[in-house]
Amino acid sequence: MKPKVLLTHPLLPEAMDYLAGEVELELATREMLLPRSELLARIGDKQGLLCFLTDTIDREVMDRAPELKVIANCAVGVNNIDLQEAWSRGLLVTNTPEVLTESTADLTLALILATTRRLVAADRFCREGKFRGWQIDLFLGQELSGRTLGIIGFGRIGRAVARRALAFNLKVIYHDPQPLQPSLAKELQVEYRELDELLQEADIVSIHASLTPQSYHLISRDRLQLMKRTAVLINVARGPIVEEKALAEALASGRLWAAGLDVYENEPEITPELLGLDNVVLLPHIGSATYETRKKMCFIAIKNLLQGLRGERPDNLVEPF
Repeated sequence: MKPKVLLTHPLLPEAMDYLAGEVELELATREMLLPRSELLARIGDKQGLLCFLTDTIDREVMDRAPELKVIANCAVGVNNIDLQEAWSRGLLVTNTPEVLTESTADLTLALILATTRRLVAADRFCREGKFRGWQIDLFLGQELSGRTLGIIGFGRIGRAVARRALAFNLKVIYHDPQPLQPSLAKELQVEYRELDELLQEADIVSIHASLTPQSYHLISRDRLQLMKRTAVLINVARGPIVEEKALAEALASGRLWAAGLDVYENEPEITPELLGLDNVVLLPHIGSATYETRKKMCFIAIKNLLQGLRGERPDNLVEPF
């Protein structure tokens, strides 16, 4: 008998077809968001759960699923899952690391260029029929060459961003709870800074940290005040790392030059004050949204799920810390 699996949202078609051939599959919804009542109603007899960052998997969900063995998250982050509760029950929790490194780093550079060169506002200007010809002061932005990029969180994605930044002749400084060995820092051409020092020195600050209790509102109202008035803030990590309302106020007042966001504090809600600002670029959490990356994510999540259901150790097991 095939194991029963609940899939909270559709995967790419080829991945869906493959998974349906391996398990007794139930798709919870084809809508953007899965109502919690539906999740609770459908999880009861399932041995496997394949879910996404938008799904909150907590004690209540686990209580409804006495046969559950594996929670396969189709994402790198697992902050949507109560890990301690899962581990206390002996449940396997998996994620999809590494695969989205390059696509997320690409999007980071896209946001850096879009904010420093005011590309979205300039595009809108043209579409609204306002372009009347070349002007010497039309949409003046900032050059990247010779500027300083500060990277907060220097894991796989942070390092991939640093590699790309060197091609733009950016100086790269970084902050991470675990600084690199001097030899590796020299090889990567980066320099370590304490967080407050980084915020004061950087022309562009790019966030690539994990969301933990320690990183919640890491970029607070007070820390935003440390940044240069000409600085740009980029966040493609997790929304709650930034105090979003304080960021909106800093952008509106001119205390901060620009921001580029792919994630939000109360996603999918966006602080209303941000929506009317021309100096912020807003994206709908598409950091890994290339066909190649999302296909890999789907199949990695499926492999993790099937390994766990077979009693094997999944390749990408999230272990207790």
